[in-house]
Amino acid sequence: MDRRYIAPGLADRIFNGLVAGLARVGITLYGSRILAVRGRKSGAWRTVPVNLLVCDGARYLVAPRGETEWARNLRAAGAGELRLGGRVETFRATELADRDKVPVLRAYLVQWWFEVKRFFDLAGPNASDEDLVRIAARHPVFRIES
Repeated sequence: MDRRYIAPGLADRIFNGLVAGLARVGITLYGSRILAVRGRKSGAWRTVPVNLLVCDGARYLVAPRGETEWARNLRAAGAGELRLGGRVETFRATELADRDKVPVLRAYLVQWWFEVKRFFDLAGPNASDEDLVRIAARHPVFRIES
């Protein structure tokens, strides 16, 4: 399995802090939310800003940095919360198989390429299906349902 993780640098932590702060007061940037998920070891709530993708009527969370702690926790918990301001939505999560990720990854890249391009080994958001299949294992994708 081709798993990897790209740790956030200082600029990323500052940007994520700003996005999270805005989401906490109810302001979303391009679909951002606060993901809350129970830690797989501690059971404590962990939070992180994420981009909520709507694709063909379904909703998804994509881990552009790869095998992140939030992805590992969500995989173990199978459920979490999306928060925006005072609104809290509880959801169930199902991880997609690599072969099912292509249309979701394409939609994600089209919407957020400007923000996430450095995390993907691709020429652009219009990469071939073969290229998306090649990188699919590196990026966990979860379908979420209320």
